[in-house]
Amino acid sequence: MDDTETSDMRQKTIWRRDGFYSASTILYGIAFLAIAIAIAEGMAYLEAENLHSSFAPHQLLSQHLISYANLLLIGSTFLYISHLWITTKAVGWLASSAATLGAMGVTVALLVRWFETDHMHPMAPATFSSLYDVTALFSAVTVVIYLAMEKVYRTRAAGAFVMPIVVAAVLFESFLFSGDSGVADHLTPTLKSYWVDAHVLSNFVGYGAFAVAASLGVMYLLRERAERQFSTRGFALQSLPDLQGIDRVMFEAIVFGFSTYTLGTILGIAWWYEESGEFGAWTVKEVGALAVWSIYMVYFYGRYLHRWRGSQMAWLAIFGFGLSVFCFAGANLYLKDLHA
Repeated sequence: MDDTETSDMRQKTIWRRDGFYSASTILYGIAFLAIAIAIAEGMAYLEAENLHSSFAPHQLLSQHLISYANLLLIGSTFLYISHLWITTKAVGWLASSAATLGAMGVTVALLVRWFETDHMHPMAPATFSSLYDVTALFSAVTVVIYLAMEKVYRTRAAGAFVMPIVVAAVLFESFLFSGDSGVADHLTPTLKSYWVDAHVLSNFVGYGAFAVAASLGVMYLLRERAERQFSTRGFALQSLPDLQGIDRVMFEAIVFGFSTYTLGTILGIAWWYEESGEFGAWTVKEVGALAVWSIYMVYFYGRYLHRWRGSQMAWLAIFGFGLSVFCFAGANLYLKDLHA
């Protein structure tokens, strides 16, 4: 047995170990959030005395935190891509550390931003009241989900595929901020609700998981193509896990994302019914959300009833995430409707 086969067998064993819902993953998420809240509370306390309503967005502490955190996320992306070729532990450790600090920085910044807007304009904004806010939330959530997966399966290969999506979100944030979209929107009183915040947060956790699944779908297709052409030694493909392992983790990411996305949708419907007595206004975003939900239902239908596997599932994961981005970002930028 040559070194390549030995490496593949070791990698397959690693990717079958534990699971995405193991105790270590849950503890990682709890610890991450607890540390972020503690840091945010300290920073908010130090900033409180100097805050006033005339502050411009670029003067706020939260904006500086997001800027530095985004630089760390961009740096980690280059390190993860480099790690496909330079497989030393040092490069991998630096990539994971930069991603962790970047995600922590964005999370802390969002918590501080919540305090800032509430302190300066108590009656005006909601927690996630602008496209800029939710895009930053998406980038942080995506990185945290990926890092949890990295911790469980003990491989950094997927980072080179997940992190470019995060960088795209960071660039989109910069575009929004340059157009004055970094300011919290003044929403109607009915939207200033913790139920709405829970709805948004649940949906974007789902989007983050869908982003990870789509990245794994791309990784699967590259690996499958290389194996068909008997060229797994090229394009750093020796660093990628086996097809069965990629398919399994992609499925688990979609299960997690679909669960939280469904919860967020239910929360949104329940809140709207309480406010209006109707189950929906059938706005562009609501129809888009139903379309996204349906795509992943097709994924489960094919997997469980028709035993679909492999490239079919990978393409569905990629298409589902692409539709999510189009329905949310596209609707916010170009189509204005009753939905916030």
